[in-house]
This record gives sequence, C-alpha cells and structure tokens, in this order.
Amino acid sequence: LAWVLTLICLNICGVIAFHTNYRTQTRNHVKIKQVYRTGYHLQPKKNWINGPMYYKGYYHLFYQYNPKGAVFGNIVWAHSVSKDMVNWIHLEPAIVPSKPYDKYGCWSGSATVLPGDKPVILYTGIVDLKPSPGHQVQVYAIPANYSDPYLREWIKPDDNPFLKPTSENISAFRDPTTAWYNNGHWKMIIGSRHNHRGIAYLYRSRDFVTWTKAKHPFHSKRDTGMWECPDFYPVAAKGTNGLDTSTLGKGVKYVLKNSLEVTRYDYYTIGRYDLIKDRYIPYNTSEDGWGGLRYDYGNFYASKSFYDPRKKRRVVWGWANESSTQSENIKKGWAGIQLIPRKVWLDPSGRMLLQWPISELETLRRNKMELNNVMVKKGDTIEVKGVNAVQADVDVTFTFSSLEKAELYDEKWAKFPHHDLGKSICTVRGAMVEGGLGPFGLMTLVSDNLEEYTPVFFRVFKTIYKKHKVLLCSDATPSSLNPDEYKPSFGGFVDVDLAEKKLSLRSLIDHSVVESFAEGGKTVITSRVYPTLAVTRNAHLHVFNNGYEPITIKKLNAWSMKTASIT
Repeated sequence: LAWVLTLICLNICGVIAFHTNYRTQTRNHVKIKQVYRTGYHLQPKKNWINGPMYYKGYYHLFYQYNPKGAVFGNIVWAHSVSKDMVNWIHLEPAIVPSKPYDKYGCWSGSATVLPGDKPVILYTGIVDLKPSPGHQVQVYAIPANYSDPYLREWIKPDDNPFLKPTSENISAFRDPTTAWYNNGHWKMIIGSRHNHRGIAYLYRSRDFVTWTKAKHPFHSKRDTGMWECPDFYPVAAKGTNGLDTSTLGKGVKYVLKNSLEVTRYDYYTIGRYDLIKDRYIPYNTSEDGWGGLRYDYGNFYASKSFYDPRKKRRVVWGWANESSTQSENIKKGWAGIQLIPRKVWLDPSGRMLLQWPISELETLRRNKMELNNVMVKKGDTIEVKGVNAVQADVDVTFTFSSLEKAELYDEKWAKFPHHDLGKSICTVRGAMVEGGLGPFGLMTLVSDNLEEYTPVFFRVFKTIYKKHKVLLCSDATPSSLNPDEYKPSFGGFVDVDLAEKKLSLRSLIDHSVVESFAEGGKTVITSRVYPTLAVTRNAHLHVFNNGYEPITIKKLNAWSMKTASIT
C-alpha cells in the first residue's frame, strides 16, 4: 500500500513539536518536541503495520518505517517485540531493500506461522518507481534462526519474487494477507483495482512456494477504488473468543476488511465463505462500499488483525497519521502512531463487530477517580480532578429520564455525502450547538479558559417515524489555536437500543490522540489533536451537557495512565 505505507512509516517515528504558546519561538526544542509524543501508544523514536503475530512468548509487530526522515520513502520493515502489547522493545529493522525486486521499498504485507511453528513474512517489493506509485511484486522472507524468540534476522530466499503481476495492474498489486489453509491448499489474497473497481485476488499454493491465481476474484466491488491492506478472517457466531485464520465449521462467519485508498478509511463486511468456489459473499446486513461499516470513523487506516493463541482472541491493530503539515512533521522528527490494539468479536446481533482495548492496557492505570450519580444540567461543565488529563483512561455511563426532548432529525441531511453522513452532521451540530437530548459527553484536553478543547459526545435524534438515532461525535475543530492543523469533526452512528435510557463511553487520552469507544465498542472514533495551551499540566478533563434534557453521570471511573516502557 503506497499511501498507507508512507504514513505508517511516519507514524511510528516520532512526535510533533509545538510550544505551549503557538506564537512564541521555543527555547527548548527537545522538551517541546515531546509535548505531543504519546505516553502509552507505540511509535518510533524518530521518523515514519504490517504483520503482527505471536511467536515463542513474544508479540511481534512489523511496521512501515523510513529511517531517514519523517516523510515517505526508504521504506523498511521496522520490528518491535512485547510480552503484553503495551511495553515494547524496538529491534533492528527486520527487512530492508537489498535486492532488485525490492530496491525501491519493502512495502506492506503479513506474517503467517506455518505448521512446526515456522513463521513466514509475505510482503510487496517495489522493482521500479514507474509506473507510479511503483512496479509491485510479492516477496517472502523466513527467519535465519527459528530458535530466536526475537526473530532478529530474516532471509530472502533465492526463488524470490514468488509472485509477479501478469494480467493484474502492476502499480496496484500489493499487501498480501495472512494465509489460511483448507482443501489441501494454502490461500491468500492481494489487494488491487481495475479502473475504479476494488479487487481482492485469490492465490493458492500446496507448498507455500508456488502460487496460482484463482479463476475468479475472491471478492470485488465497483466504484470503491484501490483495496489496500485487505484482511480476511473468521469470527465465532457466539461468544468473544477469536478463531485461527484457517478455522472452518458451523457457527463461523467471516469478515473481509479493505483499506480504501480513495477515502482513506477501513471498511468491512460480514459474510460467508463459499469453500467450493473459493469466494467471499457478504451478507446484506450492511453496505458493501464507501458507506459500509468501519472499524473506526476517525483517523484510522491500514489495519491488520491477527489471532492470539495465548489468549484465544482476535486482535486488530490500526494506525493513525498526523493531522499536521509535512513541514511540522519534519520539525518534530516523526509522524504517525500505532493505535491501541483492540480485541474484536461479533456483536450478538450478528450485524457488526465489537472492539475493545486489550485488557493488558489496564495495567497502566493509576490514581483512580470516581463520580457517581451526578446530575449535569444544560450548560453545566464538571471537571474531573485528580487525573493526568493528557494521559488518561476514562469510562463513563450516562443516564437520562426521557427521550421526549430529542431533537428532530433533519431530513435535509440526506444531501450530505452518504459515506460521511455522521461526520457531516457532527460538523454542523458541534458541541456548543444546543440540542434536546445532547450534546453531552466528555471535554478532553481542555485549556484553562476553554480556548482549546476536544469534545467527544452523543446526540440523540428522533425521526419523523418516531425512531431514534444516536450519533457519536469527536470534534477536533476547537482542539488547537494553531491554524495550520487539520481539525476535522468525525462522527458515526451507534446501533443501540435506548429502552434503558443510558449510553456509555470510554476515551483513551494520550497527548495528541483521543480514542473513543461507544456502547462497549459498537462505534469507535479516533482523533489526532495538537493543542497549544492544553498541554502537560495545563490540560483539564470535563463532563458537559448542552442539551435541554438533564443527564446523570451514573458512574464515571477515570485513571491517570502510567507511561509504557518503549525502549
């Protein structure tokens, strides 16, 4: 994936540097450079996800990285290992351009662990820079020493590249997936496009060396553009346990995720796998296209999942780019971060996935603060004191006594872009626009006098058919006084039954990122923000309500988060 990789390289490399007073030249560049650097999100020490996996007691994360700067280019596979996916050790890059077939970059791919505990990396090599963004082939690498739990050294066998484009688009032929096994063959898919049709091509192999293209695409969809970082995996119809990628049988459904190059978001469908035809068929429970379900309705791209055999769970890992300019990225020396790993499983309705931060993150919690049964009337803000507001984990349940004051859903909003409907409504109905039931929620990264704040909030609407819609917004518009930042308002609808008249929200706040999970992970939004005043000890955390219907903080737990060990 060309674009993603650029960003991904930038993403784990570093952080942004701004003074607490935007117009004042900093005298201590090193300190200011760390203002936006995250405390418990993985990112490189400097400059710009490929194949996460678990091997011999360690979680491995491979990711795109530019060792020469916080811009796209010189792409290698950086490598970090962890016992818990929270605290990390950076190792030397696992794969670097060294052969004619990857001379211009080692782009994204995946890891597969073969029988006998033998990992293999599949990735896209760039043979030539033309045609743009590059002539692409598929390459594999194996460990030099299988007994090394860190897998420090990788070898590219002489029979590479193992797959070259024939009839495929040579500049849109990338990102091989984790392979799965059935009917005597290993199988994997590669993302592509033909004109404006997004395509996942299927390839089969008996020996994991010689691969043959299937007669028909695994799946395709018109007018979706290039499919980057495809991901295909099974999910259990019941329960929260994950499944190995090769799992078959009753009670199994399937997920196909694609990262759309045109829109820059990840969308997925849930469907069935036709083993005879080797094709994926999505159910009609959601749109298969731009307006479909997303892992995250904010700043989230190029995700990759893996099965964790240690805890029998499926984990999804996404990446968030910066919202600052390239010149600012260069000044700060890094760009982009890995988001918190999320356990993912099928909602009991069968219509969507649920996502929740991995439980290991809770080991970083410190100094718990609580609020219980506190009423918040229209115009009220209540500060949550006693926590480090720039590095916190907040979990809150709101209740309300009536739905009667919910504002009418404006049918004129049908004119907004269908695939960005939630975002468009959040843009025109911000946190300071009074409503009926909502807006209410959290104000994160708040400056002393409300010059800057990043609100994450709910709005409840009623339609002319007396149905209710719940919208979650994460609005970066008022987040910073710096006029050069990209400060969008993101939004996504929450599929929830309001019979119990309550809504829950969890937000992970980490200096320049806010990840928010509504209703147990039904809707998730990530925002990147760069305050100039609400930094370090000058940031606050508030609960607010700007709706006519009073809401009650039924229960709020907030923790300061210890800085993770990333060495």
